[in-house]
Amino acid sequence: QMIKGRDIIIVGLQPWDIPIGSNCKNIATELSKHNRVLYVNPPLDRSTYLKGQKQEAVQRRIEVIKGKSEGLVKIKDGLWNLYPSRLAESINWIGASGIFHWLNKINNRRLANDILSAMNFLNMKDVILFNDQSMVRCFHLKEMLQPDFFIYYIRDNLSSIPYFRKHALAMEHQLIAEADVVATNSEFLAEYARKYNPDSKFVGQGCDFGLYKDVPNIQVANELLHLPRPIIGYTGFLTAVRLDIQLLIHLANSNNDWQLVLVGPEDDAFKQSELHQLKNVHFLGNKSPDLLPGFMKAFDVAINPQLVNEVTVGNYPRKIDEYLAMGKPVVATYTPFMEYFKSHTYLANSKEEFVELTATALREDSNEKADNRIRYALTHTWEANVEAISDLAEQKMKLNVETPI
Repeated sequence: QMIKGRDIIIVGLQPWDIPIGSNCKNIATELSKHNRVLYVNPPLDRSTYLKGQKQEAVQRRIEVIKGKSEGLVKIKDGLWNLYPSRLAESINWIGASGIFHWLNKINNRRLANDILSAMNFLNMKDVILFNDQSMVRCFHLKEMLQPDFFIYYIRDNLSSIPYFRKHALAMEHQLIAEADVVATNSEFLAEYARKYNPDSKFVGQGCDFGLYKDVPNIQVANELLHLPRPIIGYTGFLTAVRLDIQLLIHLANSNNDWQLVLVGPEDDAFKQSELHQLKNVHFLGNKSPDLLPGFMKAFDVAINPQLVNEVTVGNYPRKIDEYLAMGKPVVATYTPFMEYFKSHTYLANSKEEFVELTATALREDSNEKADNRIRYALTHTWEANVEAISDLAEQKMKLNVETPI
């Protein structure tokens, strides 16, 4: 059952104008069908303000800060986006804990004041606060906004990343403990959260299938029309934090007839990698989400060559649903969570096995298998995901009413 008729504040790490897919945006859109939702962008920090003024997204935020543009934007009926009007101090690398926490509370107060102003303008009351792992800049929002109910959402093991580990690990533990419920997109993360809050549950993951529902009529992207087959493809952020560059090199070198196509922005490690020297590896750059099905349509095999580390071991890779929704055979690195997809994917435990399974996937593919993959993927809708989150929250709300403190 979906939460209905409520005012919901959503905060997180990803802004509304992020150029890649976002769980939080999809959840916000789904919730806004039956509720009023205020989606709050992360505040612009002083370091980005000073260094990134030529970027369009930064310029938009500076206009709001200088009062030249409205910070509250209506996306559609039931959904608003808030650009904070105050800078956040860049404090993450401050070593002294006391100074860090003092400045962080100032940052939180600035953000809370902007949110309270928007709530007052929209006449929002008795709000549900939904925090998408903004464990530092939104650490104090429960006490500052006084929501009626607090949901903490975990989609990645972010505390394993050095930037977050500096101060955020203990802060996330406290946020988990303070939440009324904790919703996660993997059982691995639910087990982590239950150490601090028993009301933590794996609620699955959604996928926006609007772009994938008419697979037969999707046109192959022009950039791939000239390539010989087979094409082995990946879409998403190319980062050495999550992806195994050596595995990709091995995959490309294992068969010169295979064309390895990588669609997405690169981090420095990828830009400097040997992959750029290989003739059968093709970097196509960042593409808007609505164009991705045209690239996937050309893939003979879609891959997810993850590193196995603290960041990836428990995460839900939404690209797997996207690949399967296109009917594509999928080869991925084995992680405990990928067991969730084992009936419809090929899971490799080594770079050698990754190559073997890619050959198997090419050989075994059929229309029947493609249809089964599509049917399976389409069970993972955002509507079903938000219903699971709603059910978790509604059960706790009902319990709170029955057993008041």
